[in-house]
Amino acid sequence: MSLNFASISPHPPIIIPGIGSNEDLHKVGGTITGLRKLANHFREAEIETLIVISPHTLTYPDRFNICGMKKLFGSFASFGAPDFMMEFNNDFDLAVEINSAADSHEINTLLYNNNGEFFEMDHGLMVPLYYISKIQETSLKILPIAFSNLDRYKHFTFGQVIGEIIKKYPSRVGVIASGDLSHRLIQGAPGGYSKIGIEFDKKIVADLKENKVQEILYYDEEFVEGAGECGYRSILILLGILDGLKIKPEVLSYEGPFGVGYLVANYKFPEDI
Repeated sequence: MSLNFASISPHPPIIIPGIGSNEDLHKVGGTITGLRKLANHFREAEIETLIVISPHTLTYPDRFNICGMKKLFGSFASFGAPDFMMEFNNDFDLAVEINSAADSHEINTLLYNNNGEFFEMDHGLMVPLYYISKIQETSLKILPIAFSNLDRYKHFTFGQVIGEIIKKYPSRVGVIASGDLSHRLIQGAPGGYSKIGIEFDKKIVADLKENKVQEILYYDEEFVEGAGECGYRSILILLGILDGLKIKPEVLSYEGPFGVGYLVANYKFPEDI
């Protein structure tokens, strides 16, 4: 079927009603509006399997973690909202195909299965899904993937491998790169303040909007480290997945009222351009 939906989403639990206060939700109104717009694109794409690349899924330094468990479960209990829960099926067949293809390209992966009944979802997965899908009672499958500490070129290449598998896969597939940008935008920000944070966010938002993939791949290492971000490597995998496709990026929203950059971006495919 090929790829039919691709996006970048932030994942702060504070944007979830019942976790964030009314005042908090007002401050991130632009992000919530952006995610609602993204949800409309998602519904129109009629996705059957959604790959979500999360910075907070179990990460290994030397390999990419692909969820190999058949059931997924998560709740916002650790954020004070125990009544809101999510449960999905994984697309195990797609997970196996990606793992096998990565191995043939000498990319280290782990098809993760801890022999438990459920894979425990993190907020990097659940926050985007809250707005994107509202899907607790539908048949949509979710495939969680984690990045690694391997170099950026391995991340891009891993994305290319995933993209090739998606082209041949018999379901309508979508991808979300979950990740926040700089955590250092203001005094009192979670990562402390650094002017690099503002510079990083301004640059990556502009480069993504103009689809400057090579520019993003070659960011100076100290520039990325200084930003204190958690979404760069998720984005690199997404850009690899999109490599060679005729797409048009659109930034739906960007803001950082709490000192962390929240970007919502959608990629239009040829039929939408």
